[in-house]
Amino acid sequence: MLQIVTALALAAAPATAETENRRALDKAPSAMTNAEIKAYNEGLAMTHPDYIKCRKIDEIGSWVKKARVCRTNEQWKQSWAQGNQNARDTAEAMTRAPVNHAN
Repeated sequence: MLQIVTALALAAAPATAETENRRALDKAPSAMTNAEIKAYNEGLAMTHPDYIKCRKIDEIGSWVKKARVCRTNEQWKQSWAQGNQNARDTAEAMTRAPVNHAN
């Protein structure tokens, strides 16, 4: 039994080290090329926190121009949570703000 547990631990060790190495990016995901992102994502599940996803976001003031934004799933999650918190804070501030009835 001990041999099986040891063998499983040794087999899992390289994957863990590889996952830790993936976290260290040399440059921002948006600055990476599609080929670099594809190579980085190889072997990762699409739901893995380190998996990089790209989206095209409309640029303000242009009907055609779009910005390519790439982030890891964890970074998208944090961005989403921060945006929701900002919206909650704004809504709360608006409900607490005094109303000017002079107009």
